[in-house]
Amino acid sequence: MQFGIFTVGDVTTDPTDGSTPSEHERIKSMVAVALKAEEVGLDVFATGEHHNPPFVPSSPTTMLGWIAARTERLILSTSTTLITTNDPVKIAEDYAMLQHLADGRVDLMMGRGNTPPVYPWFGQDIRQGIPLALENYALLHELWREDVVDWEGRFRTPLQSFTSTPRPLDGVPPFVWHGSIRSPEIAEQAAYYGDGFFANHIFWPTEHFQQLIGLYRERYAHYGHGTPEQAIVGLGGQVFMRPNSQDAVREFRPYFDNAPVYGHGPTLEEFTEQTPLTVGSPQEVIEKTLTFRESFGDYQRQLFLMDHAGLPLKTVLEQLDMLGEEVVPVLRKEFAALRPAGVPEAPTHASLVAQRG
Repeated sequence: MQFGIFTVGDVTTDPTDGSTPSEHERIKSMVAVALKAEEVGLDVFATGEHHNPPFVPSSPTTMLGWIAARTERLILSTSTTLITTNDPVKIAEDYAMLQHLADGRVDLMMGRGNTPPVYPWFGQDIRQGIPLALENYALLHELWREDVVDWEGRFRTPLQSFTSTPRPLDGVPPFVWHGSIRSPEIAEQAAYYGDGFFANHIFWPTEHFQQLIGLYRERYAHYGHGTPEQAIVGLGGQVFMRPNSQDAVREFRPYFDNAPVYGHGPTLEEFTEQTPLTVGSPQEVIEKTLTFRESFGDYQRQLFLMDHAGLPLKTVLEQLDMLGEEVVPVLRKEFAALRPAGVPEAPTHASLVAQRG
């Protein structure tokens, strides 16, 4: 079981003192969070991809390359790579290069993002979102597995005798997760290729994601990759902790109430009841996270969102200390004890090389 954190890289005013970090400060804080993640024993750091204010991570490979040079164990991932508006050729080249620099500690999460204007910014039509996702990933998948590619599709110029460079490290492409919060077509796509499916269920109720993950597991087996229980599933979540749960609620409430993504809507209590958000003690985080297995079956990756809504870096680093010291060790032990023998661990570069034989 892999545990880690993901960031959306938002630049948000701290509602408790009115301070707003500069873009430079926010970028540096994301790096500090990644380094802290390795320090406290987490497995994964994942960054989003956005091309509009108030977000800063427009160039994930640049950030992850810098972090790769300063870490030794951490798996470097995206929490969204925009498969719809990035050229698949450039994705193939950029992430293969990053894979070499990081000695294989790289994977990707493909997604369509949540910013409609990004489509025309990059010359695409949002009405073609699903077809773009399907066609672009089909090309990316081929570019990483065939040395010479001849290809023609609807959305880009044809390729003739094209070789993407560098080739993937050890002949093994980075593992791909397909992220979705609403689209069964993406669950189907992940199943077809035998890739991972990441359900970032931070906004919608559990029942919605049970349907998507259930579909993915069923179709994963249909395409002959293994049993439904062997499908590769990742989940998102949000936590805020203090030793005393009342202190956690009191401290986090102004951030929740004013957050751009969910502020001014349901109350904190309503949101924690209906979604994975946990605001309380480390023990409460452990208990709620363990219930995810009951809802979705055994899964391979759990990522938490922690550095958002204007929380100061000092507070986020304190959260990571608690996560790494008090929460994750217990979750590792509990999930390992419950995992049936036939359910695989999350893929890594080493395991994929070994699997290729």
